[in-house]
Amino acid sequence: MFIQFGYDITFLCAQQTPVITRIDVHPDRAGDVVSSRPFACDEISQWHLFTDPFGNVARRFVAGQGLTTIKGEGLIVDTGEPDPTFPAAAEWAIQDLPPDVLPYLLGSRYCETDLLSPLAWQLFGGLAPGWGRVQAICDYAHRQIAFNYSNARSTRTAVEAHAERVGVCRDYAHLAIAFCRCLNIPARYVNGYLGDIGVPADPAPMDFSAWIEVYLGGRWHTFDPRHNRRRIGRIVIARGRDAMDVPMIHSFGAHTLQRFFVKTVEVATQPRAGSLPLVSPSQTLTMLAA
Repeated sequence: MFIQFGYDITFLCAQQTPVITRIDVHPDRAGDVVSSRPFACDEISQWHLFTDPFGNVARRFVAGQGLTTIKGEGLIVDTGEPDPTFPAAAEWAIQDLPPDVLPYLLGSRYCETDLLSPLAWQLFGGLAPGWGRVQAICDYAHRQIAFNYSNARSTRTAVEAHAERVGVCRDYAHLAIAFCRCLNIPARYVNGYLGDIGVPADPAPMDFSAWIEVYLGGRWHTFDPRHNRRRIGRIVIARGRDAMDVPMIHSFGAHTLQRFFVKTVEVATQPRAGSLPLVSPSQTLTMLAA
């Protein structure tokens, strides 16, 4: 099947402000992209494309004083299958883990393993290691946090999400990641596109989504403590230790979000170029945020 994806974001800067974006499709899925306009901005004539330390595509530019609108769209081919399950996937001993996996055992900005370790071992230490234990962690995070977009907070950590019992997808991800790491299971943060494919349509405006990947049986596997079900059509944008490593828009100075639109829809056949406009005025969402 084909999935059309895209974004249209406008933000306001009071003065010229350096910006780094991470909104391009991750290189792992580049071979599946049929066509794309990955980045367009009328206000910016020059930007520098690079790969960050975590292997994500990043763009660096200077936004001018006033409004800046960035847009991107594309069409990707997908298997149409839900996230695979591997119930027999085992946890690996630390001494057997590849060196590039080791950083995902450590605490990070939003995942305070030092504070959550006693609780993690109390809740999950007695469970059999492996896929089932990771799923139990995701089950717990899913129950512990109530999704509430109006209470989103960019500074909320895993410990705070656990105590406040409210959050958005990134908070579910941070809590599950922290618990996994407390048990010496490597886990990393992922953000990307996740449309309502194979599930009832969510009436709320579409957004980017966050989930996690956990290292079991010698490879990374997808888990989603927010939705807590295997889903169809994930399109990875970026991976990191937590949300600090992969902000969609990282400005070195204040910016105010003025308009935010995300689109991820299944299309039965490959559409003609330009036949599906990225933005429909009736579908846009205006948001104000710091």
